[in-house]
Amino acid sequence: LLREDANWKNTMSRANSSSTAAWWIPFLSGAITTLTTCYILPKLLSNHQNENNNTPSSSSSTTTTTTSRSLTTTSKKKNDILMDSPTLDQRILRKAESALQNRTSRLIIVVERCTNDHNYSAILRTAEALGVQHVYIIAPQAMQKTLKGETLEKEEEEGEGGESKTLHRSTGQPVKKATDAEIKDRAQHHLFAQRALEWLSVKEFDTTKECIDVLRSEGYQIWSTDLSQEAVCLTRDGLLPHSHGNDSEKKEENLIPEKLAIVFGTEAVGCTTEILTASDKRVYLPLYGFADSLNLSVATALCVHQLFILDPTLIGAMTNEERVSLRRKWYTKLASQRLVTKKQKSERSHLVRQIRVCEEVQHRQVDPTKKDIPLKPEQLAKLEKLPLLRKQLEEMDATLEQKSAKVIEELVHNPPQPLGDMRRADEHRTSYVGKKTKKKHGEVWNDMPATAYYKTQEESSAAFFRNRLDP
Repeated sequence: LLREDANWKNTMSRANSSSTAAWWIPFLSGAITTLTTCYILPKLLSNHQNENNNTPSSSSSTTTTTTSRSLTTTSKKKNDILMDSPTLDQRILRKAESALQNRTSRLIIVVERCTNDHNYSAILRTAEALGVQHVYIIAPQAMQKTLKGETLEKEEEEGEGGESKTLHRSTGQPVKKATDAEIKDRAQHHLFAQRALEWLSVKEFDTTKECIDVLRSEGYQIWSTDLSQEAVCLTRDGLLPHSHGNDSEKKEENLIPEKLAIVFGTEAVGCTTEILTASDKRVYLPLYGFADSLNLSVATALCVHQLFILDPTLIGAMTNEERVSLRRKWYTKLASQRLVTKKQKSERSHLVRQIRVCEEVQHRQVDPTKKDIPLKPEQLAKLEKLPLLRKQLEEMDATLEQKSAKVIEELVHNPPQPLGDMRRADEHRTSYVGKKTKKKHGEVWNDMPATAYYKTQEESSAAFFRNRLDP
């Protein structure tokens, strides 16, 4: 019995050992499988995906070209569209080329007898921003008529010459209680207009007939903006019944003429009877409020933008010959602005200031209201200097223009790739307000891209042109 009892215990011991092994071995296998599924396998797949994503960029970054169309490896792209970035090479030329590619000559803005220089400047800025290259102005008001300056005759040689501004109405009468802020605002609008004029082709006409004759000779149809009930609504539905063609498809194609001049009249009464009679169509924008008209510059912006929506083919509609001519002009201007040194810029500013002082004296000499006041000997001496000063300025500008033309000639025929989107990078969105204004609104404007300071490669464009001048 004792022997049988011992045998039974040995059997049970082996059974318990076998049962324990049968429990932990499957548990360990399950744990390893779970760990592999939840952690190791996703990690391996993630690493494999990253390798695949890095392969194209690494190969493209090693590719280099010697043409002007090459991009820096850090250039910002969005959906394969080249965008502005602080490290983009030839940035200013790419921006200019983008503007060139979107310029149109199919559409001309005609401004008839506008009497407000604020509207003039706003219309010119709108035309430039929307890509309309040509602006025709009938009976233009002098841009400086409402902001007249009188040079202060301090020692120009010491660089202290200044200019005092006075605000005038369109009739020529001075605004007696004009504030400094109003004068500064008007001067700012003039500055915007001058900058827009650098990139526009503007023609001036003394009479409406002269403008009509030129438009007809150039093959343009004339549409005049008009608030009368004879005008056609400037929408697709409004224009379709008046389009040329026999079927709806042809009418869709002919909504906007191949060459169109759209006319905007004076602020008070609109387009003259002469231009309305000569027009092929009168058009208006639908309004839905009590106000039945808009400010002239606002109406211009909305109408022109509507034309681009109605016919997107207007964008970039320009002959290659005209585009090349503009490219040469624009590139030369951009190069000139960057080839000039600080010393040369200072010398030119001083020369311009001297000429302005002399011209002010010259104006006094012929001014009927000051004719009885004799000029002082020192003023007469300044008048004698005027021809020589003008010659010096002409020679300085001619030399700079010659250098610039040499630098950009190859680029005119082999321009860089244009930006696909004209919006600036945040690093370049610098605000045009003074330090005091920034400080005043500091809390509200905090952390805004336009008021933040980014250190960028400011001399990169200048260095690019100077390296081409002295390789």
